[in-house]
Amino acid sequence: MEMEKIRIRQNVLLNHLRPTAFPTASTDLVATVCAAGDSAAYERAAEFGDDVVIVAAYRTPICKAKRGGFKDTFPDDLLAPVLKAVIDKTGVNPNEVGDIVVGTVLAPGSQRASECRMAAFYAGFPETVPVRTVNRQCSSGLQAVADVVAAIKAGFYDIGIGAGLESMTANPMAWEGSVNPRVESQRQAQDCLLPMGITSENVAERYGVSRRDQDQAAVESHRKAAAATASGKFKDEIIPVETKLVDPKTGDEKRVTISVDDGIRPNASLSDLAKLRAVFKKDGSTTAGNSSQVSDGAGAVLLMKRALAVQKGLPILGVFRSFAAVGVDPAVMGVGPAFAIPAAVKAAGLEIGDIDLFEINEAFASQYTYCSQKLELDPEKVNVNGGAIALGHPLGATGARCVATLLHEMKRRGRDCRFGVISMCIGTGMGAAAVFERGSSVDPLFNARPIKDNSLLSKDAK
Repeated sequence: MEMEKIRIRQNVLLNHLRPTAFPTASTDLVATVCAAGDSAAYERAAEFGDDVVIVAAYRTPICKAKRGGFKDTFPDDLLAPVLKAVIDKTGVNPNEVGDIVVGTVLAPGSQRASECRMAAFYAGFPETVPVRTVNRQCSSGLQAVADVVAAIKAGFYDIGIGAGLESMTANPMAWEGSVNPRVESQRQAQDCLLPMGITSENVAERYGVSRRDQDQAAVESHRKAAAATASGKFKDEIIPVETKLVDPKTGDEKRVTISVDDGIRPNASLSDLAKLRAVFKKDGSTTAGNSSQVSDGAGAVLLMKRALAVQKGLPILGVFRSFAAVGVDPAVMGVGPAFAIPAAVKAAGLEIGDIDLFEINEAFASQYTYCSQKLELDPEKVNVNGGAIALGHPLGATGARCVATLLHEMKRRGRDCRFGVISMCIGTGMGAAAVFERGSSVDPLFNARPIKDNSLLSKDAK
């Protein structure tokens, strides 16, 4: 009888405390205004030790296809150095790695799968460590990282590597075989076959992105990438690659070490870019100067649960918070980030205003500019060290490259930078995005927003 009185009294007290927006909510809830503000939803998302974290992220230099530093380098010799680096620089036993997932796009599937397996052996991994590839077009490197995160969360293994690889020298963009004539019966299926440059023109025309705005975005990309290179920012993420260069006239081989990106043009200017002709459409606005470069490169990201990283005494570079892939109209495939970024940010329990840095792949200046404007992003937060227009876009490697670039920049900025986003458009009409948290961000109130007119626990209670 006494316990029943106590229970009734507790229910009365809870009803007094309940937010007015939830008059019929369950009496099992204890409702109080959360001092952490609207970011509290994010803070309660998962157990701290179960976070999947990045302990290492490295990339090769990015070089111009067919005429850059990797024109005579086999694809597996691009991947091996970054796979070796994430192990050597952390001291993790390669026998502990549960899987290596490599994002890659252009090479025939079975051939590239074999090359990736070979690269793992070159890097010193034992035969017991499996390898597989994944292809979601330009987001393949990011998809590889997301797949490893999902596998670790599912308990399939404790440590994994998400990587990316593309040699656009060895494997140029081309369609193999004939096209199914059925495609003529479905417009969106037809649009999946549009040249990427035409989709760029479609974005520019449909959403009013001017030629000048596109050229200005290209100039800024080169300016920021040149400044980052000159100040040594990329040295933390780049693994130099020992390789060879073959003289096309004499056939003579020369051993070289490639340690810097070779597509950056520090002196790019609006006047110079304005002289370039449109490539894909007469009187269009997409040129070689305001499009991403065709490139060769690779990257690798080492992931594990936070508790294991702490146990091993490894520094935590970042925490993987959320991932989203979305579909959009194939005719304007470049708008993908404008839809993927909000989806990933929402999945992390955050809002766009919470994000401190963005790495958005510059497939074309038209789509990059549109997405930035559509989401009303602060230009000071976006591609602060340049993007694919200056650095290059080795399709399958770009996602892994962006992880390395973002997390090392977040580390440099320290407490002024807590959350970062990576996003890219995807051929045939998709977009992908992921949210990362700086690894040493442990203060639960650091990025909280003050409560205004809000009597809810936090935004996830709406």
